[in-house]
Amino acid sequence: MVKEIVLEEVVSEIDVQTASGIDTSVITTRSVRDLELQWGSEVIAFVKSTEVSITKR
Repeated sequence: MVKEIVLEEVVSEIDVQTASGIDTSVITTRSVRDLELQWGSEVIAFVKSTEVSITKR
């Protein structure tokens, strides 16, 4: 679940609550708008060693 969104002009930070705690993803602000992300949105986080990608459930 999305816990916080920090919107900036080009990229934004998305805090996602996971079973192991909060993970932060940095994605384009355009993607935030395209996915219609907001506080409380249910998302799936894909974790790679160098990045965290998210998609809406």
